[in-house]
This record gives sequence, C-alpha cells and structure tokens, in this order.
Amino acid sequence: MSDAVAEAVARLKQAGVGNARLDARLLWEHAQAMEASALIAKGRLESIFETLIARRIAREPLAYITGAREFWSLDFAVGPGVLIPRPDSETLIEALLQDFPERAAPLSILDLGTGSACLLIAALTQYPNAHGVGVDQSAAALDWARRNVAVHRLEDRATLIESGWLEEAQPGFDILLANPPYIRSADIAGLEPEIARYEPAAALDGGPDGLDAYQALAPRIARLLKPSGQAFVELGAGQGEAAAMLMTANDLKVVRLAPDLAGIPRCLVAKRNNRLP
Repeated sequence: MSDAVAEAVARLKQAGVGNARLDARLLWEHAQAMEASALIAKGRLESIFETLIARRIAREPLAYITGAREFWSLDFAVGPGVLIPRPDSETLIEALLQDFPERAAPLSILDLGTGSACLLIAALTQYPNAHGVGVDQSAAALDWARRNVAVHRLEDRATLIESGWLEEAQPGFDILLANPPYIRSADIAGLEPEIARYEPAAALDGGPDGLDAYQALAPRIARLLKPSGQAFVELGAGQGEAAAMLMTANDLKVVRLAPDLAGIPRCLVAKRNNRLP
C-alpha cells in the first residue's frame, strides 16, 4: 500500500498536480471505500487505484474522480457538467447570515445559476423555515442539484427549474443568491487544466470583460426581490466597482462588498431602492 501511494505521489508531481501527496492519499482512501462498499471486487484495489491515479494525472479534478466536494461543512455530489463548489462562494452565505440573523424566519430564497445547488442547500440548512428555488439553464447541472437536494432531504423546501436568469418570475423573494460566470473569455485557456479542460464553460465564461452575466442580471434583480429583499452576488477579483456600477444603474443600492478570507471583495450585497412599482 505505501509503495503504491509513494509511486503515485511521484507520478502526480511529475504531471504538475498540486498537493500530490494529499491527492494520492485521498484517492487511495476512495479506492478502499469502493472496495469496502463492494463497488469493486476484492483483490482489485491496486488496479482501481491505478485507474484513479491515471485520471488525476490527466488533470481531471479530484472532486470529479471521487464524486464529492465539501461546501459549508456539507457534502455535495459533483461530476462532469457541474461547477465544483469553491470556498470563496461561502462568503455569500456568511454575508447572508450577517444580514438576516433571524434563523427561524420563513424566508423565500432564489438561487440563480444554482449548479450543484450548494448555495441554495447551505442557505436552507441555516434557515429551517425557508423555502427556495434553484434555477439553472443546464440540464446536466440540475441533475446534480436534484441529487444533492435529495441527499439533504430538502425536496419539500427546494424547487429546481431549468431556465436562464428566470426572466418570467414574479417579484417576491427575500433573498437572491447568484454565482454567475465571471472569468474573461480570453483567460479561460490559461486556467489550471482541471478547470479549463473539465468544468463547464458556461459556468465560467463571463464574456470579453467578464461582466456579461452581471449586465444580464442587473436589470432583473430588483424586480425579483421583495421591497425588503437583498441580493448576494459573487464577484471575480477586481470586478467589484464595475459590478456595483451596473447594479446602481438598475434600481439597486449596493450595501457593501464583502471580502473573502484573502481580503478580496467577493460578494456584492445589494437591495432595492424601492422606486419600482
């Protein structure tokens, strides 16, 4: 076992994989778990481990290989066709909890571009009387979202809809969450292979300046919120000022730009200016 893992570490390092030692250990543990649960036959452990390592050497994301990623201390099923949850996105949940401290409130929550539904599910676990709607234009992403909603037993409080930015929706949400695509098109090819080769381009590509999704969202957000509602929108590094200008030009007041753990403005918090009918 130790020899197999040690050899795998060396091969992963040679392939340019970061955290090679951790990845090798996690993949060995994943192979062991597959054997223990009878997903692979006894005696085939090292063969399956080799298959997993080969996938990682090809720079397939670890989360796709294991089929899971943690977010907000919750486990989420992920795989091809859905964006892998990132710790940066937890900034939105932190900002939400700060602004809506009453955990028993019967909030209505809208998650635009829900993907794996990590934001929606994290929010619903914090507000046990809340109900939410997750929207995504990708059928593949929604398949993962449905799986996660079921695993977390939230079918009675979460509705999933295949749609764009929910143009047809009526106002009435207390909370709007969104992690839109915000990477500049020209920058995608230069990202880590795990991202550029494997994760869905539609969840990454924000257009020439990275702001296409904000331009599409800005005119809609105020009309989707209740008068007292608030939006929590993820930002790419350095996009806070431009995104804020788009929001203020569309009947929204920017409350603040909440930073992530690295101090980068990561979450734009906005509310209606209530000039709307």
